[in-house]
Amino acid sequence: MKPRKLYVLLLLCLLLCLGMTEAIEPISTSIAVGMAAALTGFLATYQNIFYYFHECCRPEWIAFNKTGLRVDLEDKLFGQHIASRIILKSVAGFMSNDNPKKPLVLSLHGWTGTGKNFVSQLIAEHVYKEGMDSNFVHIFTATHHFQHASQIETYKSQLQQWIRGNVTNCGQSMFIFDEMDKMHPGLIDSIKPYLDYYDKLDGVSYRKAIFIFLSNAGGESIIETALEFWKEGRDREEIELKDMETVLSLSVFNNKKSGLWHTSLIDKNLVDFFVPFLPLEYRHVVQCVMAEMKARGYPPDENVAEQLAKDLIYFPKSERVFAVKGCKTIDTKLHYYI
Repeated sequence: MKPRKLYVLLLLCLLLCLGMTEAIEPISTSIAVGMAAALTGFLATYQNIFYYFHECCRPEWIAFNKTGLRVDLEDKLFGQHIASRIILKSVAGFMSNDNPKKPLVLSLHGWTGTGKNFVSQLIAEHVYKEGMDSNFVHIFTATHHFQHASQIETYKSQLQQWIRGNVTNCGQSMFIFDEMDKMHPGLIDSIKPYLDYYDKLDGVSYRKAIFIFLSNAGGESIIETALEFWKEGRDREEIELKDMETVLSLSVFNNKKSGLWHTSLIDKNLVDFFVPFLPLEYRHVVQCVMAEMKARGYPPDENVAEQLAKDLIYFPKSERVFAVKGCKTIDTKLHYYI
């Protein structure tokens, strides 16, 4: 029986018991009153029991674990000192604010295999008890949900309805947009009002929601900066957000294949952070392999990790500095080397 139906049934039983007390004998009246008291007590605690077993938009199911996110970023995300710092501070600051002025909007950029999807999963895992399986985490993939350019007006309407409906259900919802570089130009602008500084729109507040955009767009400018530092003999940890944020935002804004081309989200400064994910070096790939072995329960073996890392493709070809696919294919290749 559905919880709501059970609740109504118990309430009717309570009212029936109370109504019968005037028409029955005193001893029966005592029994009825006792039953009513028991039902009243059960109904008073029923909601709390329901919340315990069924995911709800409450602190029991949505509670930010800052320490957990920090530890996972330190131990499981490799070669991304800028992204780690931005993600931890921005999410922690947002989640600790009981009255944010607007939703948190993060745009993650970089080549494939550098950790963008992984970071979005970590955020979900440390905000929602159910992680990526939470009913309040919603993923949109451009090539799956928005395939046909001819239907862009339909997509705009659907996207607005999906977001409005889910935020109405839970104000602390998270929306992840993957493959933004394959998104039809202008589509993402349809949700601009939901990301802006509005207290409410048609009675709905979007200020506690989180929006995350994942894109390969802008990867070239990130790589150029990383290569410049490498050629100058400077440590990649010296690269700071200021070295690439402006270039990155302009690159995305002027790229028709970015999904954010000439979007008002950038023009109106509604994206809180453009987060660069640097290309991974050989040493980072070795760390990825070791982490994957640990996750699968294999004993750590640096020889295996180094051999797998060496067999990947790197660029520039002569120097072999950065892994072309980062850590993306590690999980599928590991069984061969084991």
